[in-house]
Amino acid sequence: MRRLKWLVPALYILFLMLPIYWLLSMSFKHTNEILGDFTLWPRNFTLENYHKILTEPTWYMGYVNSLSYVTINTVLSIAVALPAAYAFSRYRFLGDKHLFFWLLSNRMAPAAVFALPFFQLYSAIGLFDTYIAVALAHCLFNVPLAVWILEGFMSGVPKELDELAFIDGYPFWKFFLKIFLPAIAAGIGVAAFFCFMFSWVELLLAKTLTSVEAKPIAAIMTRTASSSGYELGLLAAAGALTIVPGAFVIYFVRNYIAKGFSLGRV
Repeated sequence: MRRLKWLVPALYILFLMLPIYWLLSMSFKHTNEILGDFTLWPRNFTLENYHKILTEPTWYMGYVNSLSYVTINTVLSIAVALPAAYAFSRYRFLGDKHLFFWLLSNRMAPAAVFALPFFQLYSAIGLFDTYIAVALAHCLFNVPLAVWILEGFMSGVPKELDELAFIDGYPFWKFFLKIFLPAIAAGIGVAAFFCFMFSWVELLLAKTLTSVEAKPIAAIMTRTASSSGYELGLLAAAGALTIVPGAFVIYFVRNYIAKGFSLGRV
């Protein structure tokens, strides 16, 4: 019985890891080998795919572009969501529930609805094909999500903490930065994680709002077709490297995510 208890989770984890293993295996193969016989591991092991990605500017700049606008978006989303979430958690005003629901409903809209308006707007004001264009577009989806997550964590902090800080003579900015933010550090970590992951995997807006200079890696991966077909080994290597930033973020915020689930806000 004890073996069965561990066998089921082990098989489930193996099932989840199988696509990742297959992706890594393909990344060390040539396209002809991938399209040829079925093999569990590379017969002709090669690092050519990774070498091409790390040496050709078109490829490695795709990762730089993606990380640039994802980082900008995460910082902007959290910076805007913090005061908004504090207002929703601490004050009651006319229409606050309706405003909160409307804000969250923006997250439910598909990205395709906003692709054309954003394209025309950014083309008109000269922001097309820049990091800030994609970062601002993703804020439309990430800010509501961050506000919703942070409001739940802030509501769990007793209001007496605010009152005690004001009695002790703390100005609001000092109380907010030195006392309140450390108290909701887990919430900030959870919100930053979800903002990062949405912006990292979102393709439609990132591809629509960029052309050459700020083209993300996901868009570059869709343009690997040649006269002989798709370069599957190169695509697999690019996909394997795309997993790395998300894995790093998950590693550093894993405890915050677990705490967020335990508090029931995620």
